[in-house]
Amino acid sequence: MPQGIWAEVLIVGAAAVAGTVIFSQRVHLDAKPRAKGQAQTTPSGVRIIPYEELQKHTTRESCWIMVKDQIFDVTDFLDLHPGGAAVILKNAGQDATKIYESIHSAGFFETLLKPEQHLGVVDPATLPQVEAVQTEDEIRVEQARKNIPNINLMINLNDIEEEAHSVLSKIGWSYYRSTADTGSAFDSNIAAFSRYWFRPRVLRPVRDIDMSTTILGIPSTMPIFVSPAAMAKLGHPLGEINITRGAAACGIIQGISSNASCTVDEIADARQPGQPLIFQLYVNKDHKITEDTLRKIDKLGFKGIMLTVDAPVLGKRELDMKARGLPVIRGTNNSGAQGTALRAGVANSLGGYFDANLKWDDLAWIRSITSLPIVIKGVQCVEDVELALEYGCAGVLLSNHGGRQLDYAPASIDVLYELRQRRPDILDGKKLEVYCDGGFRRGTDVLKALCLGATAVGFGRPFLFANGAYGEEGVRKVIEILEEEIATSMRLLGVTKLSELKPEMVTRMA
Repeated sequence: MPQGIWAEVLIVGAAAVAGTVIFSQRVHLDAKPRAKGQAQTTPSGVRIIPYEELQKHTTRESCWIMVKDQIFDVTDFLDLHPGGAAVILKNAGQDATKIYESIHSAGFFETLLKPEQHLGVVDPATLPQVEAVQTEDEIRVEQARKNIPNINLMINLNDIEEEAHSVLSKIGWSYYRSTADTGSAFDSNIAAFSRYWFRPRVLRPVRDIDMSTTILGIPSTMPIFVSPAAMAKLGHPLGEINITRGAAACGIIQGISSNASCTVDEIADARQPGQPLIFQLYVNKDHKITEDTLRKIDKLGFKGIMLTVDAPVLGKRELDMKARGLPVIRGTNNSGAQGTALRAGVANSLGGYFDANLKWDDLAWIRSITSLPIVIKGVQCVEDVELALEYGCAGVLLSNHGGRQLDYAPASIDVLYELRQRRPDILDGKKLEVYCDGGFRRGTDVLKALCLGATAVGFGRPFLFANGAYGEEGVRKVIEILEEEIATSMRLLGVTKLSELKPEMVTRMA
């Protein structure tokens, strides 16, 4: 690079552990001639590191990685990485920006690493010349996005899902759409609604209706919420921020995944004043990390916790695994033995940190850290609803994780029906709030659950698909479609407000 050329370099500030602090510093890169491979330091103390030096650090004993021109020493982080050490080692000593950005939020490293682990910035004069070559899948996606239909032509959630299939990358689609094993739990989630039929009432004035409700005491314009789902950036560069903005515009509540591709700080910054957010918590094997997370969401003003309990280990998500979203590497699988397949896929880059020994008594530990209301997410039988009540939980989310965990797990609408038959007192007495998710795609699906006693219904994949296909506009379109379908169906059922929905308005067909 000729002398006299200046470059703008992003520097990660010393306060990175508390939250990503990035500022811009103008650095003279060629003030003095230097020998090849020689690192330099700016007057402010920022190291400029030759790319050749980065390439030397590729082992467990010394592992460096580069993301967006920033170089980090991740040697001590290898065993703490949620996806395991092997994924990082596979990309050590090189520019890992592309794979990093497809999985993690912009501030992932900065919020988990110590300030001293940020070594400096790469010397741009030493970067190898790399010709960008589009893959076959990238070419396909680019063409599909040019031809995507106008969003106003989408009349139901299945229409949006079809367009998402066209425009999402193979990796993104496979992660979102993947199911456990045979896919039977996923298929059952969809099919289960055909077992429940309405018993409408007629000759009732239904011109004016009210769909508003409260969830954990929080006002919502509709009896739906964003069920927490990970990795929204696989569909759109803004990730969960689009969903936050869309939820705010429509007045519904958003659940934030522990594995969101935006940090909680980024999402909190994107919300509107007073906008409620609920945090979905996976308990880390290192309980200190979970304690820090709980304190952080308290500080950020989150309104509740959805404690996910149906994923002590990850299910076998075959579509995701076959997409080869990450290098296929050997590691300890769920049997405790060494294996290859379960280390493949996006999901397995996220789930290695879960505490598989979590138990009901651990709720006391969580309550010692936060006073936020706790909803148990992933309840799949009446007995566990009863335990949640016994342990003083604010609610339960009946869910089989979208059919992504245990194959042949029951559909949430069926668990709700069984709860209605066996413990109507829990539902009618509002002893705790009961929510459902998994397979809901229509306003009629929502109303069936509400008739049986659910407080509200969560939607996960539909928001990921909509964000991937149309961004924030797609998120709002999902809510608009559901609003219209719920309003129409309420009128045809003969009700004007949610409290008028009763169990006798639904019958289960054999």
